[in-house]
Amino acid sequence: MRIIFGMVLILGIGLAGFAVFMVQGYMGDQQAALQQERERAAEVVETVNVLAAKKQLAFGDALTADDIQFVKYAKDFLPEGTFADVEALFPEGPNVVRSLLRPLEPNEVILLTDLTEPGQIASITQELNPLMRAFTIRVDASTGVSGFLRPNDRVDIYWTGTVGEPGSNEQTNVIGSSIRLIAVDQSIDRNRASTSIPSTVTVEVIPGDVARLAEAQSKGRLSLALVGDGNENMAVAIGEQAIFLPQPPEKPVQVVQAPVVAPTPPRECFTTVRRGTEAVQAQIACTD
Repeated sequence: MRIIFGMVLILGIGLAGFAVFMVQGYMGDQQAALQQERERAAEVVETVNVLAAKKQLAFGDALTADDIQFVKYAKDFLPEGTFADVEALFPEGPNVVRSLLRPLEPNEVILLTDLTEPGQIASITQELNPLMRAFTIRVDASTGVSGFLRPNDRVDIYWTGTVGEPGSNEQTNVIGSSIRLIAVDQSIDRNRASTSIPSTVTVEVIPGDVARLAEAQSKGRLSLALVGDGNENMAVAIGEQAIFLPQPPEKPVQVVQAPVVAPTPPRECFTTVRRGTEAVQAQIACTD
């Protein structure tokens, strides 16, 4: 009997230990799950609704109410210039559309810098800085960097022609450094992917530079050299002269000597005096 009682006691103690082990494992799993849930809750980022493109849109497209949708964006990383409602995007009403200044992909957030003013079309005037002018230069494959130019690139402008007297040898001079391009052919889309060779490029200069470029283009040939990224410090400040035409060399000053005049001999006057039958010349003072 005692043996049976001892075996039952040992079995009970084993079952109790096993139950404690199972409870500890369950509690550990619950604690780990609770900790993971807390970590996920800490990682939750607050979002806000902003307007984005509903479909792919190209440069120059008119943006309408049918082209937009709301998407969620992290509030802490919201870029400047977003639109939180349709009224802000179309302040003059949905019938007054705005044009795109760059392409947009589906679900891409719309920024203020991507659009023209309400009712305006995408044109070169949006690219010009205040008081600046646009001037178009004729180019070809050899003078236009083989089609690698894009709006907003910077170029050096070279002029080839004759300086000085007609018939002088041609020479090439750089007449402008780090000049900003605002259009290639008739496009101001800086995201264009084609590499076709343009026939014209348009640069941004001050009014006085327009006259200088027109003179240079009429008297010679203009060619461009692409300026690499990281050379912005070479750019001329907006509103300052950027084009300097080559000047003919100064002619040497010729000193003309006056002709040497021989001194005039003193004037002598004479009179005839007769002495008997002999006539004699006598010098007298000149009276006239």
